[in-house]
Amino acid sequence: MKKLINNASEVVNEMLDGMVLSHPNELRRLDGTTVLVRKDAPVQGKPAIISGGGSGHEPAHAGFVGRGMLDAAVSGEVFTSPTPDQVFEAVKAVDGGSGVFLVIKNYTGDVMNFEMAAEMAEAEGIDVKYVVVNDDVAVEDSSFTSGRRGIAGTVLVHKILGAMAEEGASLGEIAEEAEKLVKDIKSMGMSLTPCIVPEAGKPGFTLADDEMEIGTGIHGEPGVERTGLLSADETAAALLEKIEQDMKLEPDMDVLLLINGLGATPLMEQYIISRAVHHLLKDKGVKVTETIVGEWMTSLEMAGVSVTLLKMNEDRQRWIAAAADTTAFKR
Repeated sequence: MKKLINNASEVVNEMLDGMVLSHPNELRRLDGTTVLVRKDAPVQGKPAIISGGGSGHEPAHAGFVGRGMLDAAVSGEVFTSPTPDQVFEAVKAVDGGSGVFLVIKNYTGDVMNFEMAAEMAEAEGIDVKYVVVNDDVAVEDSSFTSGRRGIAGTVLVHKILGAMAEEGASLGEIAEEAEKLVKDIKSMGMSLTPCIVPEAGKPGFTLADDEMEIGTGIHGEPGVERTGLLSADETAAALLEKIEQDMKLEPDMDVLLLINGLGATPLMEQYIISRAVHHLLKDKGVKVTETIVGEWMTSLEMAGVSVTLLKMNEDRQRWIAAAADTTAFKR
């Protein structure tokens, strides 16, 4: 195992320290926690937006803490949910009197622990609402979750709900849009190589040099098909086919396209996938109103990409275009 670390058991702690030291004017860390909050938190009169989950998906989620997106992010150990106590500390730290909204990826540990934290906060008189993101169309159940997994589409939820909060939306209005939003986001990924959890010291699965996995999860969960190597165009078509079946793409539909690198895929290859998806959507008469390409929710050093589509309307276009100032995403 080749990794630039000191001690496998300290990677999360040292990463968070490094983030704060690198961005001291934007972030601060709550003492004794794995919580990073925006430097000016709590922001009075604005619903606070919190997300988080296991580490190893950077820049998700701590990289999206800042004006226009998250007020706080809670990091668990690598691929492990943060504890309810950690989430509760985040809620208390960013509550500005207008309530707190939790964005939860659909993994069993995340859902259970964030829901427990919400109950703890409610007992303290803090109004908390949440949404569970389940954008992965690849599989219904996996080793980490019941139902569909939450993957890169979660970042779009951060962006839109964060913009709504900055714009002056109430907690109830944010919750109402969130429920509609998660139904309109669909994603599917693939991998060329596995990743190595530092404390495990070995790959979580194996792929031969001439193999790839279609539908892999962001923790290396099995996908829907292991196949021989496909070209970029063939890969894009395979990912979009499953999304289209679920999303029911129609001519004249407006969508946002998110291309997400999983950690070790060059931007060159991400843009080639973007090109392919654009051509496929144009052939179907679907209009891409916005394209976002880069690494947003990774899986350590896994090579691969995911494709996400979001149905757009005028409000969502405005919220996506709204100003954001975070370490990983700026508008």
